[in-house]
Formats: sequence, C-alpha cells, structure tokens
Amino acid sequence: MNLRIPKVWELIDRFKDQCQLKGWKTSEHEDWVKTGDEEYHNFLWIQTVHPSTFEKIAVNHKCAIRKGVSYQVVDISYTAWLFPQSPPENLTQRVKENPELSRRTAIYDLSLAYAGKPLCLKINETGSTVFKEFEKFLEKELRVEVKPVHKLPALKT
Repeated sequence: MNLRIPKVWELIDRFKDQCQLKGWKTSEHEDWVKTGDEEYHNFLWIQTVHPSTFEKIAVNHKCAIRKGVSYQVVDISYTAWLFPQSPPENLTQRVKENPELSRRTAIYDLSLAYAGKPLCLKINETGSTVFKEFEKFLEKELRVEVKPVHKLPALKT
C-alpha cells in the first residue's frame, strides 16, 4: 500500500478547508477552528515538547489569535496535539490521569502513518465535534485508521 500523508501543516490546512464547508470559521495564519457555538478548537503540531510547557499550554486554555493587524486572547475549549513522531509517554500519562486535561485535550500520534502504516493512535476523551470530524477526515480522505489507545506503543530502537 502506498500511503501518502501530507506534512502536518498541509494536513491541517486541508482539514480546515473542509471545516469551512461546514460553516465553521478558520484562520489563514493559525491552526484553530471556531464552531457555531463559539467554541475554539486548537490544533498544535509539534515534534517534541517539554512536560512543563505542555502543562502550561494545556492548563491555561488561552490562545492569541490574529484580528486584522492586532491580536486578541481567546478561551480555547479544546486542544489537539498532533505528533508526527511518537509523543512522550509522560505527556500521554498526564492526560490520561487528569480528568480536566482529558476532557479538553486530545493527542494524535501520527508516527505510524508517517512510517507508511495506515494507523493513527489517539487519546481523545473530549466532546469536541471538530476533533471527531478530524478523525473522520483522516479515515475517509487519507485512509488512516484512527484507534484509541490506553497505552501508546514503545518506540523501537
């Protein structure tokens, strides 16, 4: 099987195009989606993140968004972390063990998809309609199966 997954930022841009067809607002410059109920769903793609940085971003629920030539700070209802390489296990543990984080934070491990296997592992206990649509997008448009995991597989060295 020849699996072609676009680079993460291209993947998000393609998904945001579909969100606009649903009437949701997106940004040309940032990776968020605003639904009709005024909730912001933020996508962060990252190679690696320090645990304290992750904690600050995940707990803060704030994001600066561009409004013309200035910025406005908004409350973020949900944040999805997209990892093209396996996320650190301590981050996934923090989300799984903290009910507040798990209701607002999703983690998508795209490392297997980028390695040529049509699989994305997820931790998503949020109620985000946008993240559910993102998972459908991965499955329908890119033919990548999205599977929930309780423990992400260890990296093979």
